[in-house]
Amino acid sequence: MESGVSTSGIKKVMLIGTGAVLGALIAVGTTVWADKEVAVEPKTDQITLPLQELRAFVEVFERVSHDYVDEIDDKKLLEGAISGMLSNLDPHSAYLPPSDFKEMEEHTRGEFGGLGMEVGMEDGFVKVISPIDDTPAQQAGVKAGDLIIKLGKEPVKGKTLSEAVKIMRGKPGTKLNLTIVRKGADAPLEIEITRAVIKVKSLKQRLLKDHVGYARISQFQVRTGPDLVKAIAKLEKENGGPLEGLVLDLRNNPGGVLNAAVQVSDAFLDDGLIVYTEGRIKNSKMRFEAEKGDIMNGKPIVVLINEGSASASEIVAGALQDQKRALIAGRTSFGKGSVQTLLQLNNGAAIKVTTARYYTPSGRSIQAEGIKPDLDIDLVKVEKVEKDNVTNIKESDLAGHLENGDADSKTNPESKDSKKAAELDKLLDKDYELNEALRMVKAMALAQKMAK
Repeated sequence: MESGVSTSGIKKVMLIGTGAVLGALIAVGTTVWADKEVAVEPKTDQITLPLQELRAFVEVFERVSHDYVDEIDDKKLLEGAISGMLSNLDPHSAYLPPSDFKEMEEHTRGEFGGLGMEVGMEDGFVKVISPIDDTPAQQAGVKAGDLIIKLGKEPVKGKTLSEAVKIMRGKPGTKLNLTIVRKGADAPLEIEITRAVIKVKSLKQRLLKDHVGYARISQFQVRTGPDLVKAIAKLEKENGGPLEGLVLDLRNNPGGVLNAAVQVSDAFLDDGLIVYTEGRIKNSKMRFEAEKGDIMNGKPIVVLINEGSASASEIVAGALQDQKRALIAGRTSFGKGSVQTLLQLNNGAAIKVTTARYYTPSGRSIQAEGIKPDLDIDLVKVEKVEKDNVTNIKESDLAGHLENGDADSKTNPESKDSKKAAELDKLLDKDYELNEALRMVKAMALAQKMAK
């Protein structure tokens, strides 16, 4: 039996930039690897072992191994001890046995069976950090902040995050009932979700009204930065010229690759600090600066965030807010401002340890605070009021009214453009926050024109 693991036993170190990565990769498969490896910093300080505590550990190990009601494999006891050591540090540090680490590596290929949500642990329950776009969890109505108290008939209390997500995993097409406690709900909710192969598309874009673009980033993947630049170019081509403004939607974005968050921030900045990290070891201290080149050429940007926006999305929002480049709207973000380093051990297992904190350009720590928006948009339910044709009369309703006279301006109600406009109106009627963000961008664009 080995008594420890030397630095030579550590094969690989990679940065992780999301919230509860274990839950993400196993339950939903979020790609969270940084796009470069980081060398392990050699230890220069000699570690003094707490001999009294180690003697107590050996004594407990011996007593449990000998006296427990059922015979337990020594390997299982030791793995449990390691898991307990890491899980007691913070919600994001964890031990991954060889089988779990192998599955994590397989899931980074971006396609797997699961529910489609980023999860963590809180008070012994599974907490939903964010449902992922276009996945079974989102379609079933799971929301950020939900606490899962039962998985099928099994209570979550007493399980580790790894054990919980193993239950969530399963063959695509099979069903799982979640019992959820939701803030504001009078009683626990039961939601049935059908597992599916999760294919996460990082970026979507569309043209809104009045030459305003919309870019939705559901999570930060390796190609998100370059894909954003291409998306803006496509919107400008569709618009027939430069955009008047942009809505960048980071709602329910659980995070992802750190370098992708830096690239997205850099796309809108000409210079200045984007983010820096601070930790005890040398490799945990990093600074990222913007390079010249704003793809929006100074046009107004509104960034939408909410309680499901975490980690990498908070880096982007914090950088653009501190650099006065964008207006942040919505609700205070999740507050996951720590960096995890994944260390693969020589037995095929790995440990995930929090090694640093993120700081915005102005020196604010994101951790447990989140990004507070410049303008709050409360979570509301909006219903469109139908117009009363009797009391609301327009010129066009009057008998014998004159025609407009501009026949070319009439739009064929069956035309493709008309259908797209109707679809957009329906989207804006349904999404109050997006509608408000569009109003803000239009007002900012108008103010910018008037200032010139």
